[in-house]
Amino acid sequence: MSVPSSLSQRSASSPSMPWTIIAAGSIIAMLTFGPRSAMGFFQLPMLQDTGWDRTTFGLAMALQNLCWGLSQPFFGAIADKFGTWRVLAMSGIIYSTGLFLMSLGSSPAWLYIGGGVLVGLGVGAGSFGIILSSFARNVSPEQRSMAFGLGTAAGSAGMFLFAPLSQGLISAYGWSDGLVYLGLMMLVVPVFAIPLRGNSSSGRQAEAAFKQTVGEALKEALGHKSYLLLVSGFFVCGYQVAFITAHFPAYIGDIGIDARYAVIALALIGFFNIIGSLAAGVIGQHYSKPYFLALIYLARSVAVAAFLLVPATPTTVIVFAIVMGLLWLSTVPPTNGLVAIMFGTRHLGLLGGIVFLSHQVGSFLGVWMGGYLYDHFGTYDPVWWLGAALGVFAAVVHWPIQERSVVRPAAA
Repeated sequence: MSVPSSLSQRSASSPSMPWTIIAAGSIIAMLTFGPRSAMGFFQLPMLQDTGWDRTTFGLAMALQNLCWGLSQPFFGAIADKFGTWRVLAMSGIIYSTGLFLMSLGSSPAWLYIGGGVLVGLGVGAGSFGIILSSFARNVSPEQRSMAFGLGTAAGSAGMFLFAPLSQGLISAYGWSDGLVYLGLMMLVVPVFAIPLRGNSSSGRQAEAAFKQTVGEALKEALGHKSYLLLVSGFFVCGYQVAFITAHFPAYIGDIGIDARYAVIALALIGFFNIIGSLAAGVIGQHYSKPYFLALIYLARSVAVAAFLLVPATPTTVIVFAIVMGLLWLSTVPPTNGLVAIMFGTRHLGLLGGIVFLSHQVGSFLGVWMGGYLYDHFGTYDPVWWLGAALGVFAAVVHWPIQERSVVRPAAA
């Protein structure tokens, strides 16, 4: 019996998902996102043993976020040209080395170099931008949002798993050996990187019709209003989530809540992050991505304000964690999706990396200001309220973003 032509056309236009690539990339996202999201658990035991202050730890984590952001456009460009798997393999080795050096704890220099610079570079080489660019090249445009949601959800699962795992390692072996064990786990990343071979000239969505140099791609992007608005808005995302990641465990103790609720809260953020990321992938596939992003940032501001204004109890901590979990990485699929829509996939690693650089500049400020202002004022409240105000700003700048590709001259 012949297959109806409409069914054949639909099958040809909607190929199956490349599940081996999706699974391998998702495992790497889980591994690279997990330990860095659990750094806050190491703060107090490390400071207790070393006598350093919170500004010292905060600066190291701020350096980590800044190096992550600064390196990602370069790693993205390298992946676009020389292949994703090479960059991801490098990520596992650098990341592992950084955690080993951080475990030494003999001076702040090792904390800055290991936990700051090297872990930041390791995360940058193995971050969402690198992995999702590979996904984008191997799925159809209609599947892209869902693939991004799956990869982001895997990173969320890393946060969910590594929160209790890190606390368990600290309780069983101490913070120093706990970092060593996390470093050993990062050495499996190069193995899972193997299926993600290929660069911007390979994959199902390789773009041969419109060739650009890196310089031409940068000039086009930096002259595009919607791209610049996206870059400025993603700064806020970094500020908000990095501050919570680094300082929330300490904040919970400051407001008189039992320390175990910090573990529960970050694990809940990670779990509901999975739901939020998958939902974002589905929503971004059917509705306006800019409007959706604006609503996410507004909801974050409302959640932070409510959390600060109501009396602090274990229940409010849990409710806040659930709400923030739903909103945490839900910005990633639509943000990366917008970059792919605007400019295609040829330089997606580079251009997505620049957007993420803005995110990490925000992360640097959120983490550093958290420690600095706490040491000066004895409270995290100013940093919380600034984050809420910035959420409103992000909502405003995302609203006018145009969800369409750039207009390019026709090929000669």
